[in-house]
Amino acid sequence: MYGLVNKAIEEMVCSRFGEETWETIKEKADVDIDVFMTMDAYPDDLTHRLVHSASEVLAISADDILQAFGEYWVIYTASEGYAQILDMAGDNLREFLANLDNLHARVGLNFPQLQPPSFQCTENSENSMELHYYSHRQGFAPMVKGLLKGLACRFQTEVEIEQTSDRTQGADRDVFSIHCKSS
Repeated sequence: MYGLVNKAIEEMVCSRFGEETWETIKEKADVDIDVFMTMDAYPDDLTHRLVHSASEVLAISADDILQAFGEYWVIYTASEGYAQILDMAGDNLREFLANLDNLHARVGLNFPQLQPPSFQCTENSENSMELHYYSHRQGFAPMVKGLLKGLACRFQTEVEIEQTSDRTQGADRDVFSIHCKSS
């Protein structure tokens, strides 16, 4: 994971629970890094340790932390100078989701060690679609659900999201069914 991700986790925790809580989480995770460098790559294990420790310190499930982080990530990346890239990916939720792999390809120009997931968006109807999430990383499906909620908010679209396929239960990919509610 790039430092941008860990830095965002830090900022989310600090903004909601305070810097003292963040320091406790880092200590419990055995992370002695004072400042995450945005453009530096860090081991995935470090991110997993931070999430696990945050779960213990905050008494919130790791899945709930990852989901909250996914929602936060949408706002955070826009505020960290990536708004233009996000804007180029689509004018609505459906268009944006269809362009996720292209978005990651653009981001990869700045982050050469990026190992992004892959997404496939399929339409079921005018108000319904499925997002197929493929990743070599384990355990980040709750973050994707949070990202979907954050993107729905960004595009002012009310949605219901259900995970219909789960890699932790033996599936080859995670699948999210997304139903856009009519206004």
